[in-house]
Amino acid sequence: MRTVRNWFQDTTGGLPRTFWYLWAGTLINRLGSFVIVFLAIYLTIERGFSEFQAGLVLGLWGAGGAVGTLAGGILADRWGRRPTLLTAHLGAAAMMLALGLARDLWLVALGALLLGMFAEAARPAFGAMMVDVVPERDRLRAFTLNYWAINLGFACAAILAGLAAEASYLLLFVVDAATTVTTAMVIFLKVAETRQVRVDRAGLPAPHRGGLGSALRDRVFVGFVLLNILVALVFMQHISMLPVAMGQDGLSPSTYGSVIAVNGVLIVAGQLFVPRLIRGRNRSRVLALAALVTGVGFGLTAFADAAWFYVLTVLIWTLGEMLNSPSNSTLIAELSPAALRGRYQGLFSLSWSVAAFVAPVAGGFVRERFGNSALWLGCAALGGVVAVAHLLSGPARERRAGALRGAELEAAAREPGMPTRAAEPTGVRTGEPIAEPTAAPADGRRTRRRSPSARV
Repeated sequence: MRTVRNWFQDTTGGLPRTFWYLWAGTLINRLGSFVIVFLAIYLTIERGFSEFQAGLVLGLWGAGGAVGTLAGGILADRWGRRPTLLTAHLGAAAMMLALGLARDLWLVALGALLLGMFAEAARPAFGAMMVDVVPERDRLRAFTLNYWAINLGFACAAILAGLAAEASYLLLFVVDAATTVTTAMVIFLKVAETRQVRVDRAGLPAPHRGGLGSALRDRVFVGFVLLNILVALVFMQHISMLPVAMGQDGLSPSTYGSVIAVNGVLIVAGQLFVPRLIRGRNRSRVLALAALVTGVGFGLTAFADAAWFYVLTVLIWTLGEMLNSPSNSTLIAELSPAALRGRYQGLFSLSWSVAAFVAPVAGGFVRERFGNSALWLGCAALGGVVAVAHLLSGPARERRAGALRGAELEAAAREPGMPTRAAEPTGVRTGEPIAEPTAAPADGRRTRRRSPSARV
């Protein structure tokens, strides 16, 4: 019993209160994340669109997401994390209802485009706020816990959405909009602004240097983003072509919901143990293994023809996802300069938006032109390519992260009189200081010190 308590304390203890409000908002939002999971089924079965038309609508959702992530990253740095999150969530809720009521193809396409823009605009602001409030030594735990909440909500949502879809597809859009508004209310009432504004000695905001171009000129980071696009192209097939493939095998939407829920259930059951498993290990090798396992899992879908076989494939690629996510999150934080966190988060989020646009269009094209097996075996090959690329590019990323840490520590020591302040919050203050990141040893390992001022 003591061992369980110690593990629970090591996993959840010492994280700031603001983190837990964000965590709660994530869980609430994901509990109602019905629309994207079942959008392909809704478009082909309920609306009667072809596979290509459905893929095009999903692709426009991804295109809107690309615009949203870039705009959200810039707004998070210039306007603030909190107002960006509130605007994105409220806009997404409105677009979900509009999409559910749309009937003509062009209206559905426009609704999907705007939904992707608003929904994905929240991602860079959320990621930047997480990095703002959680010390570097605790970020692996924090991102893992948040990922756990995402998948706990997703597992429940997938099952509930399958049942709701059989009652009324409109119900999917209504519940999703309601939970998104609830998340916005949590942020509005409980989360203060966390953006750090550098000020000069007179107390005025210091000039802001750099921008999205700075992130785009960072070749190491851009290379990392390109690799994630390839992984995301594989992974996004689970909400675009996987439900179509299962439907053609005679499986119902509720069966797809139950099968895909295995992904969330497995992550909920095992994700909290992943940080202990990968701590201190070479991140490039972890990411390479994750890409390989993900590719194998999706590749086996080529041979699936029954629910149990689809469950097996989901189990395999979920293991790859569990290894990939926490390593990605901590690496993004270390590769992002403090003043440009929103932009870097936005550029990385863009990789998922690009994949959300390309994956359904390419997947639908490959299935119609070359067949089901070609699509899934191509996913396996792509996973192998990414694995090799991670092994080759990993050392440059670690050198870049170490150099950035050293440069920021040197700048802080050289300018002791240059203060910083948090942007004035417009909501309820949490009453806790913004945690400052601490340096990590050169080998990338983290120390486990408790923060005396931030107890749960």
